[in-house]
Amino acid sequence: MQARRIVDYIFVTLKGMAMGAADVVPGVSGGTIAFISGIYEELITSINNIDFSLISILRQDGIKAVWKKVNGNFLLALFLGIFISVLSLAKFLSWLLENEPILLWSFFFGLVVASIFLVGKEISKWTIGTIVVLIFGAALAFFITELPASENVDSLPYLFLSGALAICAMILPGISGAFILVLLGSYKTILDAVHERDIKIILTVGVGAIFGLLSFARLLKWMFNNYKNITLALLTGFILGSLNKIWPWKKVLESKTFGEKVIVVDEMNILPHAFEGDNKLMLAILLAVLGFSLIFILEKLASKK
Repeated sequence: MQARRIVDYIFVTLKGMAMGAADVVPGVSGGTIAFISGIYEELITSINNIDFSLISILRQDGIKAVWKKVNGNFLLALFLGIFISVLSLAKFLSWLLENEPILLWSFFFGLVVASIFLVGKEISKWTIGTIVVLIFGAALAFFITELPASENVDSLPYLFLSGALAICAMILPGISGAFILVLLGSYKTILDAVHERDIKIILTVGVGAIFGLLSFARLLKWMFNNYKNITLALLTGFILGSLNKIWPWKKVLESKTFGEKVIVVDEMNILPHAFEGDNKLMLAILLAVLGFSLIFILEKLASKK
């Protein structure tokens, strides 16, 4: 891989900020942003390089060799961006989600629709197999978005599993990790644990997340190495199926309050004209077009570079 300059790492940090912003919005996956910004495979490979062999590398060649092995500069820049984003943009995005949800979802809807074309374009050869896998991925993601939320669960083994599954969802394009926690019934427990500084629960979920991330990254890396077109088709299907969740115009059927947060657990997609007095339709369409165009503009800039 070509050596990166400081300015390249600044761009990686900006991509991390975009991933963090997406993860703050329930229903949007940071994995989608990683894919459309061109760092998905590098991220999976870098995470995949974190294993027990690093201990012997550290003993024989020192910390510099370990840092190089795990692509430390890249991971540091990326996770710094995610951290900055969660701290700085979370409040703003939460405000938008509460006060201007249609406009926010419209922008993300356009962005995700464009990413379907972008990821699908990476499939070098279309076969019956890739089409079947794409349809399966779309159906699975749609099914997940339609599942009802579970009741609150606080068993430690279950929270470990929740952390592992949520982090896997976060790095999968199309599926939101926060939404998975709501489905599993772990969202309130984890949120309360963070607020109350419950170290036991936070550590359990954290260890589960690390386990899920390291093991799932290996599976994804293996799939990319051996069945790249099938894997891309599956990821394209996931993104396609998730569109159901991020359709901007919805009617809330049921919601639950978790501490200070209100999470919608059941809703129905409706057409824009079903909203009485909605004068933001034109602006919502413009934002969707902007989100859609932004992906192709960024891709063109990246390919020129």
